[in-house]
Amino acid sequence: MHPSLPDFNRLKKAIKQNLPATKTIRVALAADSASQFLCTALQGYAALHGLKLDLYEAPYNQIGLQVFNPASELNDFKAKYIILFESTQHLQKHFYHTPLAERGDFAQHHLQQIGDYAEAAQRNGAKLIYYNFTDTNDGVFGNFATNYSRSFPAQLRLLNARLTEVASQHKNMFVVDLLSIQSRYGQAAMIDPKVYIQTDMVLGTEILPSVAKLTLDTIAAIEGTFKKCLILDLDNTVWGGIIGDDGLNNIQVGGLGAGKAFTQLQQWAKELKNRGIILCVASKNTEHIAMEPFEKHPDMVLRMEDISVFMANWDNKVKNIQRIQEILNIGFDSMVFVDDNPFERNMVKENLPAVTVPELPEDPSLYLDYLLSLNLFETASVSDNDEIRTHQYRQEAKRVAAQQYFENEDEYLKSLDMVATVEGLTDFNLPRVAQLTQRSNQFNLRTERFTEEEMLHFSKDSNNSILNFQLADKYGDHGLIAIIMLQQQGKEMFINNWIMSCRVLKRGMENFTLNTIVSTAKSVGCTVLKGEYLPTPKNGIVENHYADLGFTFTDNYWTLNITDYTPLKTFIEKKI
Repeated sequence: MHPSLPDFNRLKKAIKQNLPATKTIRVALAADSASQFLCTALQGYAALHGLKLDLYEAPYNQIGLQVFNPASELNDFKAKYIILFESTQHLQKHFYHTPLAERGDFAQHHLQQIGDYAEAAQRNGAKLIYYNFTDTNDGVFGNFATNYSRSFPAQLRLLNARLTEVASQHKNMFVVDLLSIQSRYGQAAMIDPKVYIQTDMVLGTEILPSVAKLTLDTIAAIEGTFKKCLILDLDNTVWGGIIGDDGLNNIQVGGLGAGKAFTQLQQWAKELKNRGIILCVASKNTEHIAMEPFEKHPDMVLRMEDISVFMANWDNKVKNIQRIQEILNIGFDSMVFVDDNPFERNMVKENLPAVTVPELPEDPSLYLDYLLSLNLFETASVSDNDEIRTHQYRQEAKRVAAQQYFENEDEYLKSLDMVATVEGLTDFNLPRVAQLTQRSNQFNLRTERFTEEEMLHFSKDSNNSILNFQLADKYGDHGLIAIIMLQQQGKEMFINNWIMSCRVLKRGMENFTLNTIVSTAKSVGCTVLKGEYLPTPKNGIVENHYADLGFTFTDNYWTLNITDYTPLKTFIEKKI
């Protein structure tokens, strides 16, 4: 088990401690094997991380009956998440009972059934969490099993490989990678043969905390809680040695010797950047010296264009991370800080407890393996917009730097030459729109998450409309920055969702958006806007949003009479 994870007994105790929870999530679990200890691990891990699982455990080995029967206890429970665990051991039994002539299609038939599980969950308004299968070789064909399509190992591996296709076809389905746990800790940690024979419990208690972590990481990402930013120290973290003392030619980086460990970490960071994670630097160094390897060293994987915010100075790391947070306008709990120095790590932990600070091992050759084991950057979706996020945040750093030269905010906003584009839901923007509902936590009035299918379903109602806002200025394009979901209710227009990227706060976008909402509502004969604020631990910044815009609080809703509405001041032009 990973040293940073609590053991199974600690998870059991956590359930009994009545720890404070910020959120309750309804979860149903069905398994083809004994699942009591898995339930315990899930509830205990959730409790230690501020979540309460309202959990229904289906009867033993009744997955099909519980999932497909609309009147089953599982479906009647109305879970937000249905977790299904089908074990390799029981899959193997089914394979052995399959006629020899049909074994070549075994994986395909089971994939169809998994797709049916996802569709059944969708009909019940639930998301499906499905575990992939641990690997095994039953020894029947030896190594030749990989060449023979009717062997169990061949069908098992085909099944795992094609799970991705099933999940991509069912947007409410998410796969938890049990195979990665087996790869890290080995088969001996996955299962205790004696316990399995006696109890039909497939997963050993040693490994259950890791299984619970990956499962809850997935749910947290779907719920909108995940890491967005990786902040890197430089000396003895990104490269070996101290650039200010050793000089450009003597730092350790590259594919040979000690430098290989640092190059591997850089490659990982680069791939995270390509996926949309924001890379930043916080280093105690003279800036131009710290930049030199990024600009001149031939073996550096990371370059200056990969870094959104570069803080190299002699201030303490806490202050620099605070500056980074101000520029990016994301929560500290969205940040990961990697530094080889225990003193620097402890200072950040003590002063910025929301920042995740991994305890790097002393040996650089172990850095990457340790970081990978933490599964720091779980995600529930990917869009094309992720790949340009670094560029957008580099532009934002330029905006922040330019603001200091203006005497007042209005003059600064005028100088930006802002232009907004407003459009409805399209096939092109659908993935990005759905992702923004899943990613946004702070400027999110009701914190409802939508999959692509759910967005499409909402838009098909003739009383509903979705407005998507993009913003550009003289420094560049912010991309999609706001979503408004409207529901007409007679003469009232209900704002079902108002979500905005924190990157554009204090730009006048709130006023521009409200002006657009009013125009849309009036065009269909509405005279009143109605909004709702549902507080969460993260969206406190919009607590007074409707009040600041002139709404009145009545009967738990915010209302605004728009009959004689005067458009609010904004320096944003609408692109025609």
